[in-house]
Amino acid sequence: MIAGGVTGYETLSSVNKDVTRPLSANAAPVTKATTSTSPSAIEQSVHAQINQYRQSRNLPPLSLNSTISQQARAHSQNMAAGRTAFSHDGFNQRVAVIGQTSPYRSAAENIAYNQGYSAPGKQAVEGWLKSTGHRKNIEGQFDSAGIGVAQNAKGEYYFTQIFIKRR
Repeated sequence: MIAGGVTGYETLSSVNKDVTRPLSANAAPVTKATTSTSPSAIEQSVHAQINQYRQSRNLPPLSLNSTISQQARAHSQNMAAGRTAFSHDGFNQRVAVIGQTSPYRSAAENIAYNQGYSAPGKQAVEGWLKSTGHRKNIEGQFDSAGIGVAQNAKGEYYFTQIFIKRR
């Protein structure tokens, strides 16, 4: 069960088939968010934070791709609604759909969820950067990304970021 201040993360990289699942239940509890931020605004914020981090590591920025974001958003919505578990189930299908319009060489995915933070996107990115597997994807040799965020009625935010290296 997710309580205020608890965050969960999972990463998948099809590049090396590693799956790590650091779930942190020891995050400091915080009060419920008093401001409402739209999922699209959070998506833009997450994209900017990832590119700022990449820039700090002298890595090229990732272009935000609407087709990739559409697949990421659908997965986040499915997790938020309970239609699928907090997992990478369907990753190969999401990437196959992306590949229909954007041929790719490699792909990876990070997911996260949190609740009770005033800046849920910032919390997700900070958690990803603290995890070796997530950070590896963020620092990877990718050139495009898509981000999808969904919030459910319980106030839980679900995040999916898909990374793509075009051919």
